[in-house]
Amino acid sequence: MTLFDFLSGAITMGFIVSGLFFLRFWKRTHEGLFVAFALAFWLLGLTQCLLTFTDIPVEERSWLYLLRLAAFLLILVSIWRKNRKG
Repeated sequence: MTLFDFLSGAITMGFIVSGLFFLRFWKRTHEGLFVAFALAFWLLGLTQCLLTFTDIPVEERSWLYLLRLAAFLLILVSIWRKNRKG
């Protein structure tokens, strides 16, 4: 186990905990924005976990980049929908 694997695990755990944090706010408010943030953070955590286990040398040229792009698009669309409702 290398330091990179250890730090990737810590980053993955941080993404998962952040998703649970936003899910807790959703339980209180039932606001869809918090669900979108939770799902986006879990997608980012999945990306980091898969990056560690697949051992892809150049992350930007792999299919994992599409998962990260989907997470950020999910955040952008949910913010846009929230502001449009108001």
